[in-house]
Amino acid sequence: MKLNNKWTNILAACLLTFMLLLAFFSMRNDSATMDELAHTPAGYSYIVKQDMRLNPEHPPLLKDLAGLSVWFGSKITNEPINFPDQHKSWQEYINGQWDFGANLFYKSGNNADKIIFWGRLPMLLIMLILGFYVFRWARELYGNKAGLIALFLYSFSPTFLAHGRYVTTDVGAAAAFFIAIYYLVKWIQQQNKKNLIAAGIVFGLALLVKFSLILLVPYLVFLIFAWLIVNFSKQALCKTIIGFILIGIISLALIWPVYQFHTWNYPPEKQFADTDVILASFGNRLLADPVVWASDKPILRPYAQFFLGLLMVMQRAVGGNTTYFLGEISNIGWYNYFPIVFLIKVPLALFVLVLISLFISCYKVKKPFWHKTYQRFYQWLKIHFAEFALFSFLVIYWIVTLRSNLNIGVRHILPTFPVIYILISGQIAKCQISRGLPLKSCLSTALRLLLITLFLWYASAAIKIYPHFLTYFNGIVGGPTQGYKYVVDSNLDWGQDLKRLAQFVDENNIDKIYVDYFGGSSTEYYLKEKYQSWWGDRNPTDLPPNSWLAVSSTLLQAGRGAPAIGFKEKTGYYNWLNQYEPVKVIGNSIFVYFIK
Repeated sequence: MKLNNKWTNILAACLLTFMLLLAFFSMRNDSATMDELAHTPAGYSYIVKQDMRLNPEHPPLLKDLAGLSVWFGSKITNEPINFPDQHKSWQEYINGQWDFGANLFYKSGNNADKIIFWGRLPMLLIMLILGFYVFRWARELYGNKAGLIALFLYSFSPTFLAHGRYVTTDVGAAAAFFIAIYYLVKWIQQQNKKNLIAAGIVFGLALLVKFSLILLVPYLVFLIFAWLIVNFSKQALCKTIIGFILIGIISLALIWPVYQFHTWNYPPEKQFADTDVILASFGNRLLADPVVWASDKPILRPYAQFFLGLLMVMQRAVGGNTTYFLGEISNIGWYNYFPIVFLIKVPLALFVLVLISLFISCYKVKKPFWHKTYQRFYQWLKIHFAEFALFSFLVIYWIVTLRSNLNIGVRHILPTFPVIYILISGQIAKCQISRGLPLKSCLSTALRLLLITLFLWYASAAIKIYPHFLTYFNGIVGGPTQGYKYVVDSNLDWGQDLKRLAQFVDENNIDKIYVDYFGGSSTEYYLKEKYQSWWGDRNPTDLPPNSWLAVSSTLLQAGRGAPAIGFKEKTGYYNWLNQYEPVKVIGNSIFVYFIK
């Protein structure tokens, strides 16, 4: 069946609509995740105060969208938001984002659930925009069927459905990487004025989404080098270098007014003091000192704030973060962390589709790959530069990720997912119109049934896990209920189930419950007088007989894991709970025990 443009557009719209509905209705009962406690209040402060003293380690664009939505929501519902600008977290603390967020959400008389809800709405829009571009680029490269296949894989991705609902930078970063690459490749291939301006603007916007997008700079240099190999001339070289410089100028010019808005009411003396303290421990003073110096200079302050965030990210990436993985606790990371997390967090049907795609690709290499390798690659690169750009990004991003100490979860490798979807869709779509493959034709009934089965299997993964998308794990590890044994944190437990815990407490008429909670919500806010404080290394004899205890899986596994080599902090303090079976596991993430 040949799909015309009209039906292709209708089916694409249906897929995006279904994705939106899944994400929207699943997020309504999720409490604030850890990062949302910092990002949403910070974004709201940017909009109403034009002051970026909070959360400078992330650019403001996504937080602005969340903050603007919260401000708009308060206006149309006629519920003013009390801004805790007299609290120490705003007045005195240096980047007091966590304390300020807790005060804005839970301690200032505001309706936390409505703030969280309104803040998340623009993130759904970002998720849909990325889906549109996945569809668009796959369609341009391989045709209508490929566009729909790529969009199908995107729309039913449990990982995108999970993170596309939250006020975090992860899906935004994936969108920024993908869309920026799309326009940069268009400019490289057709270096006209329109494409250059579009590439410069999109590149600038990408840098306003997340600082990891700075990876686009060496990546673009690599693409330019590859392009010039097959299109070299002195004129092309000069034109490309000038265009590269102009793209950089456009992007930097875009950054200035955005950061100017965000430092407009940020007192210069406080910006200087904050910057000085934050960068005091930064090792390379050649980078840090100019940023400190510029932080109170009228024209340079916006750029100083931008580069402060960039240096903070560099510093954090070197330092790593403490997390649980395969029974161990470490703060310096594991080389096999991201490959294994990818292996267990992605639907198994996708791996089968990858294998089919690789088989099709290899089969098309009619001659041995070592036969005239350079000439054949040269010709392929001239014709398939966009595919080369996508595959190159996939390889480069994975290399950089594997070298990182920051093992923060599958969300960190989200930018590679759309690339995988497109490359798969291209091979599958080509397969369906090929005539030279085994079994006479890829349009054979057997192959049709296999692909239909794989797509249904893939989609069922997202539908079955609804609404707990964050906790998805595939069958390799036994599914969502067993995922906590392997990884936690944003892979499983980010604090999203506290409201569901409160519902469980009410439904079971529990008067008091001890809680050790990990996340961005407030136990006192949702559990009120029923909440009793608990922490991991507290003596279990402190629990009265017949007590209820709830522990977030992130903290539970942190107290069960063995210390990795070099890790010196206390572990093993929750091993005593091994003798108990949980009465209930809330949303696959919070373990509830009855301690007799």
